[in-house]
Amino acid sequence: MSDLLELRCITKRFGSKPACENVSLTVRAGEVLAVVGENGAGKSTLMNVAYGLYRPDAGEIRFDGQPRDIRSPRDAVALGLGMVHQHFMLVPTLTVAENVALGSEPRRGIVFDRQAAEKRVREISDRYGFALDPRACISNLSVGTRQRVEIVKALSHGARVLILDEPTAVLTPQESVELLGLARTLAARGHAVVFISHRLREVLSVATRIAIMRRGHLIETLDVATETPTAQSLAELMVGRAVAGPQRPANAVRRTAGAPVLSLRNVSLDGHAARVALHDISLDVRAGEIVAIAGIDGNGQSEIAQIATGLIRPDRGSLLVDDQPIAEATPRVLRDHGVAHIPEDRHASGLAVTQTLAENIALGRQTRAPYARKRWGFHWIAHEGRTTRATELLAAYDVRPPEPERRAGDLSGGNQQKVVVARELDQQPRALVVVQPTRGLDVGAIASVHDKLRSAAAGGAAVLLISLDLDEVLALADRVVVIRNGRLIGERDGWTSDEQSIGALMLGATSATNAGAA
Repeated sequence: MSDLLELRCITKRFGSKPACENVSLTVRAGEVLAVVGENGAGKSTLMNVAYGLYRPDAGEIRFDGQPRDIRSPRDAVALGLGMVHQHFMLVPTLTVAENVALGSEPRRGIVFDRQAAEKRVREISDRYGFALDPRACISNLSVGTRQRVEIVKALSHGARVLILDEPTAVLTPQESVELLGLARTLAARGHAVVFISHRLREVLSVATRIAIMRRGHLIETLDVATETPTAQSLAELMVGRAVAGPQRPANAVRRTAGAPVLSLRNVSLDGHAARVALHDISLDVRAGEIVAIAGIDGNGQSEIAQIATGLIRPDRGSLLVDDQPIAEATPRVLRDHGVAHIPEDRHASGLAVTQTLAENIALGRQTRAPYARKRWGFHWIAHEGRTTRATELLAAYDVRPPEPERRAGDLSGGNQQKVVVARELDQQPRALVVVQPTRGLDVGAIASVHDKLRSAAAGGAAVLLISLDLDEVLALADRVVVIRNGRLIGERDGWTSDEQSIGALMLGATSATNAGAA
């Protein structure tokens, strides 16, 4: 296999601290190179340097054996590098073909050649089995389909090296399997695929080589053909200590659930292009328990979370807290009733990425101590209180870098997620709606967040968990409710169920237990 991309002694600093230091890595044609490490280990920073989003402070980039000065993504694309980011770079109001063509629009004279753009999408889709509709609007597509659009866009621009940054973090298990198959296909056809992921089982199933990073340094590169890494051995190399995977602790004790805290009663939601219809949803989440909603993505989980947190209102039915209907259920009203929310999309609903970490941690509580003080009838910002509490939480949740005045947008996706989790759990909520809480987190951070969710339930909180990761569901849930086509179709005991039985329900197997009677 020939070397396509070489990163030699790359160093990149933000302020005085290096995100990457003296890292050398080679990417070869025909391989899937996995890059793994903790949140903030420097994986995405290193690839952003290769893609021209960051300029290295030291080191050299070579492509096809020649030194290259990559000053922008445009330079990278021209060489044959493509990158699919953890947060997609698509224009939601444009079609698939229009997004794919951006930057290299085919023209008929001075007019955009729509037919040529659509033909190009169909050709690539057919070649790799994507089944994309070139005329579909991005805003109407599922997350998994949007990711395929990003990949088609990179391939249409001639990518020979394709960098996938946490590509399965937003996918269903079925979509993840399809993506891993695509990565193998691309490698078999001579492309080089760089696969950045925290999902170590997927890494082991797809990677030719595995590069392990820790705190900005390349620790080791393993050849899968000649060595036998395991998920456990990779995790220990990543964090420098023994860590447990996402599983229920051996000494865990079943909690006794109390009275209902958060309830949905006969909730229905009319569907349209932007949302899934819900049909007569009834569900109780009791004090001291974790109830998980499991299902294939796009079956109504997001809509339930939005109703339970006041982001949208049901067309019929009611939301109750402590058995009392909340007539005007807005996020602020529900927060005042003790309902916290870890949202599905941290950028859209969880963070103000242009604001500091201290400001983000204060969100929702900005008029309360220690974040503010009241004087002369007004609430005044308590800068020292904000900074002190933010510093404590950043340390407790191992956010890197732990700098309260750092912009949230400067952090890696995993560290941004830690900030959201820290803020919401710090409120000591009575009810907690949690959607994909460990998306983009490394194995050590996942274990920490799971422990904190269990502690919240043990302290009496009612936790509603929505996760596409069945390992996570089975590690946390006391009860598992399965949703399909906007209906709750079955319930299982979280302590005795397995992935097969829940997966069968997700795919439409019948159940004798009515989840709506929970």
